Amino acid sequence: MTNSTTNEPEPSDSLKTFGLVHKAFRKRAGLTQEEFAPLVRYQPSTVASIEQGRRLPPRVYVERAEEVLDAFGVLRAAAKYATREPGLASWFRKWADLEEQAVTLHTYECRVVPGLLQTEAYARAVIWSVPPLPTEEQVEQRVAARLARQELLSTRREQPTAFSFIIEQAVLERHTGGENVTRETLDHLLDLNDRHWNIELQLMPLRQANHAGLDGPVRLLETPEHEWFAYSEGQQTGVLISDRKEISLVQQRYAKMRSQALTPEDSVSLLREMRGAL
Repeated sequence: MTNSTTNEPEPSDSLKTFGLVHKAFRKRAGLTQEEFAPLVRYQPSTVASIEQGRRLPPRVYVERAEEVLDAFGVLRAAAKYATREPGLASWFRKWADLEEQAVTLHTYECRVVPGLLQTEAYARAVIWSVPPLPTEEQVEQRVAARLARQELLSTRREQPTAFSFIIEQAVLERHTGGENVTRETLDHLLDLNDRHWNIELQLMPLRQANHAGLDGPVRLLETPEHEWFAYSEGQQTGVLISDRKEISLVQQRYAKMRSQALTPEDSVSLLREMRGAL
């Protein structure tokens, strides 16, 4: 189910439980949400979302709340069992947890427009395209969860994440969902590029004799503690990579792809050209 006013999935039981525990410790300390928020260096709206079970608490938030509220390790323990909304695939949830805390996030995609950049119409087209056919409730859950993740793009976060996206030109030439959806997607990508200084967007051209990404889509992220993780996804599976040697290989490949893809400026020019052709 989704919340019609916020377009967010209904809270999971584990997130609601964490929120209630957090609220109890905050009240025990005699603090309002407005008084507590600056102590953990987050906005009151974030505190409210966490206590209502609508947002997964970032690791750094949990650690600060533990210290401020003198919670005896209870919040830290409860956070280990807090999981994201049912609209996210089970194998993706650990990565989604890490995304919440990332200071740097790199994404290479050769199948679809990355979820963080999808419009609602594009997300629906992708979900309906892959068998087996989902129920209407499943579609709403997945779309809502995907759109809710896009909060990560905001430049108003306490520490905005630096994003790099490399997308195959072929993904956009495919016209997933039809011309109207493609037109909206191209407009959305151009708008994101104009409004978000924290997003670097590159297209991999249709013709590229040397391509370091032939092993498939991959993602890399850096945590506030400067740890790196990678994630690779396939049919019904997802692999979280933490081994430093393997991450080094992925970083080398991604760096090579950045040099092989069109520059951000040329990528925007190509997007405009594609948009004008529709």
